[in-house]
Amino acid sequence: MLRQYELVERVRRYDPEADEELINRAYVFSMQAHGSQKRASGDPYYSHPIEVAGILTDLRLDDETIATAILHDTIEDTVATPEQIEKLFGPNVARMVDGVTKLSKIEAQSENERAAENLRKFLLAMSDDIRVLLVKLADRLHNMRTLHYIPSEAKRRRIAKETMDIYAPLAERVGMYEFMKEMQTLAFQQLEPEAYESITKRLEQLKEGGGDRIARIASGLTLLLGRHGIQAEVTGREKHPYSIWRKMTERHISFEQLSDVMAFRVVVADTEQCYRALGLVHERWPMVPGRFKDYISTPKRNGYRSLHTSVIHNEKVRIEIQIRSEAMHAQAEYGYAAHWAYKQGTAADVGGTKVSWIRDLVEILDHADSPEELLEHTRMAMYQDRIFAFTPNGELIQLPKGSTPIDFAYAVHTDLGNQAVGAKVNGRLVPLRTPIQNGDQVQILKSAAQKPQPEWMNFVVTGKAKATLRRFVRQKERVELIALGRKFYDEIVSRLPAPLKPDALAEAVKRLHLGDENALMEAIARRTIDDAAVAEALMPGAEAGSRPVPRRDKVSIKGLTPGVAFRLADCCHPVPGDRIVGLRRPDAPAEVHAIDCPTLAAGPEDADWVDLAWGDQSDGGTARLAVIIRNEPGSLATMAGILGQHAANILNLSLVHRDSSFHTFHVDLEVHDLAHLMRILAALRAADAVSQAERIRIGEEERWEAA
Repeated sequence: MLRQYELVERVRRYDPEADEELINRAYVFSMQAHGSQKRASGDPYYSHPIEVAGILTDLRLDDETIATAILHDTIEDTVATPEQIEKLFGPNVARMVDGVTKLSKIEAQSENERAAENLRKFLLAMSDDIRVLLVKLADRLHNMRTLHYIPSEAKRRRIAKETMDIYAPLAERVGMYEFMKEMQTLAFQQLEPEAYESITKRLEQLKEGGGDRIARIASGLTLLLGRHGIQAEVTGREKHPYSIWRKMTERHISFEQLSDVMAFRVVVADTEQCYRALGLVHERWPMVPGRFKDYISTPKRNGYRSLHTSVIHNEKVRIEIQIRSEAMHAQAEYGYAAHWAYKQGTAADVGGTKVSWIRDLVEILDHADSPEELLEHTRMAMYQDRIFAFTPNGELIQLPKGSTPIDFAYAVHTDLGNQAVGAKVNGRLVPLRTPIQNGDQVQILKSAAQKPQPEWMNFVVTGKAKATLRRFVRQKERVELIALGRKFYDEIVSRLPAPLKPDALAEAVKRLHLGDENALMEAIARRTIDDAAVAEALMPGAEAGSRPVPRRDKVSIKGLTPGVAFRLADCCHPVPGDRIVGLRRPDAPAEVHAIDCPTLAAGPEDADWVDLAWGDQSDGGTARLAVIIRNEPGSLATMAGILGQHAANILNLSLVHRDSSFHTFHVDLEVHDLAHLMRILAALRAADAVSQAERIRIGEEERWEAA
C-alpha cells in the first residue's frame, strides 16, 4: 500500500502546484473513517481507496480527483455523511464522491437491475464531470486485481460478468485501453478459466519456441525506419488472452489457425511521419488485405487516432502494427484524461462540446423505462463495431454496423429522426430500413408533419433510436389510455346517486394519492384501481356498479400499436397459438378473436378488422372445455388430477348435464398456449374415466348440455 508521502510525491511530480494539504487530509480521514474494517484479502479496508488513488496518479489526474479516489467508499461503508465530506473537502469532491459511491444499499431484485442502477448513477454523474467515471474505472480495476480473494465463486463470476459487460467497454470508450485489457483479462480468467489457462499456456509455448522473436522484429522495424530518417520507439507484445479467445470464437478457428497473435506499436514524431512509416512498412512486407484501418483521418468516437495494418513478416508470421504520433500515443494511453487541465474546472467535454457518446448515453438514460432497457441500450451504444457515414455537408457520423437511415437521423439530431420521411444514400432514394455501408453519404428527407413510426422499432439498431421510439410509443399509449379511462370515468359518474361537486375530481385525486387527473384516468383504464374505489373517492359513501373490463392476460399482440388496450373475446376464448384477428371500434379496447369464432360474421358494422398475431412473449389464456366423465366414484378426481399434473389452473367448473351413466362438465382453464391445451386434451382423452373431452366456444354449449 502506498504511504501518505509516497502518494503526495507521485502527484507533485506531474503537478507541483497540487493541493498537498487536501490529499493529506483525505488520506487521514479515510484511514480514520474505515478504522478496523478489513477486505476479503485481510488487508485494512483503507488500502483499497489508497491503491485506487495510486492508479489514477498514472493518469496524471488533479488533486481533487485523487482526493475523491481516497474518499470514494466513505459515505457507503462508514458513518461519514455527504455534508461532512462537502464541509471538509469542498463541493466538487463531495459531488464526485457521491457520483462514484457504490450502490449496494439499494435493494435490487435482479443482477440486471443492480448493474443498471449502478450504471444509471454514474452516467448521470459523469455527464457533468467525467472524472467520476475515471475514479469508478480505477476502483473496479483494483477490485478485479483482488477478486481472487473473494471466497464465493458465484459472487466472483457476477462481478467478472458485470466488469466484462459494462466497465471494460466504458474504459474502451474513454480510450483507457490498458484498463480495458486488464479488466477483460481478469474477468476472462474468472468466467472461462479453462480457456484462459489453455491460451496462456499456448502463448508461453509460442514465446519459448520463438525465442527473442518479438525483440528481433521490433529491432528490425526500428532499423528500417531509422535508415529513412524516422526516429521511432517500437515495442512489441503478444495479444492478451481475451482478445485471442474472442477472435477464436468469432471466427470459429483454433489457436493454431490464428496468425496475428503479435502486435507492435510504432511511435513517431508527427502525423506526416506516421504515413511515411506506413509506406515504408508496406514497401518492405506484403500487407494483409482488409486489415488496414486509418483511425487518423477517421478517429474513433473516443478520440483514438492511429494507423493499423497487418503484414506478413519475413519470419513467416503475420504481425499487426500500430503507427501513431507521440500526441496520439498520449491520447491512447490516458484517453480523455489527456485532454483536460482539471485545475480550471471541467466537464465531460472537449472544446466546449460534450463528448458525443456520453451525450447519447445520457439521452438514452432519459428515455429508458426500466433498468433492463437502460442496460440493453447502453450495451448497444458501447459494444457494437462502428461504421462511418457522412452528412451532405461532410460531417462524419459514427454508427454501429447494421444501422439504417433512421439511426443516422437520430444520431444527427432527435428532431431530424422524429421528422424523417425518406432518405437518399449516395444520391439515390432508398427505403428507411436499408443498412448503411461504410463511407456512405446520407441525406435525410424530413417533414414537419411526420411523427415517429412504431414499426421503425423493427429495424433500428442504435440505443438512441430505440430509446426515443419507445418513449414516443409510451407517450402515445398514455394518451390512448387517458382517453379510454375518461370514458370509463364518465360511466362511473353516471351511476352515482347525485351530481358531483365542482371540486370532486380534484379531491378524489388527492384521496387516491395520484399526481393529477390524467394519472387517475390512466389508472382507471389500466384497471390498477377499481370502479368502487373511484366512486368512493368521488363521493364518499356511494357505491358504483360494475362494468365489463378488458381481460388482463399476460399476452402481447402484434398488429396493434404497442400499449393499446385490448381484450381477449369471451365468445371464443383465444389462446396463444390460435390464429387471431381483431375488431377495433372507436373509444373501446380492441377485441381479439380466434379466426374461426362463430360470432365474427355478425360483428358490429362500425368495427375495423385488423390482422393480428401473438407476440413473442405471450403466455396465458383461458380455454373452455366440455368433459364427459363416467358416473363412477373417483372420476371427477381423475379429471382434476390430470389438470393439476399439467399445471392448468381451474377458473370455473360447472356441471351442465347428468344421467345415470355420464356427467358433463364445462371447465374454464388457464393455459399457456395452444400446445399446452392440446396436451391436456390428449391426457384427458387417454384416461379411462373420461368418455370425451373437447374445446368448445359460445354457441356450442347446448349441444354438449344435451350430450
